[in-house]
Amino acid sequence: MPVTSNFSTARAPGNRLWRYGPVVIWMAFIFVASTSALSASNTSGLSRRLLQSFFSAPMDEEQFAFWHFLIRKFSHFAEYAVLALLLARAFATSSLIVLRRRYARAALLLVAAYALLDEFHQSFVPGRGASLYDSLIDIAGGAFALAFLSLFCALRKARAQGAKR
Repeated sequence: MPVTSNFSTARAPGNRLWRYGPVVIWMAFIFVASTSALSASNTSGLSRRLLQSFFSAPMDEEQFAFWHFLIRKFSHFAEYAVLALLLARAFATSSLIVLRRRYARAALLLVAAYALLDEFHQSFVPGRGASLYDSLIDIAGGAFALAFLSLFCALRKARAQGAKR
């Protein structure tokens, strides 16, 4: 289901920066997040403070490790969900007909490729490691966002058709 009508933009070549700029910025954010600056050891202090503000009772190390793990995996999921939506927005309004017609497939393909490249990059970063499971979480985040977008567009289209009757 095309989302072109859901994104207000002209297909003029001058709007490429508007379409693809956010994608590039978000990919750069993901790249930076894959460095040692946001490794588990460097995010544990912030995570501990946030978790202690949510839970009134003190948290032991085992509980903290569990919640910190969940936060980090959800972050993978969410990062790539946002990337998928930005890619769908860019591709659905592309001047290339092939991208407009197959924006979701193209977005998911690029999400998968970037997720795998991201993990490959992490294999060279001290304090980080590559994990195929993280790539699968990333791809699942992108797929979930695209499925949600498709459902949203279908419901919006059905509502618009119902209002015309």
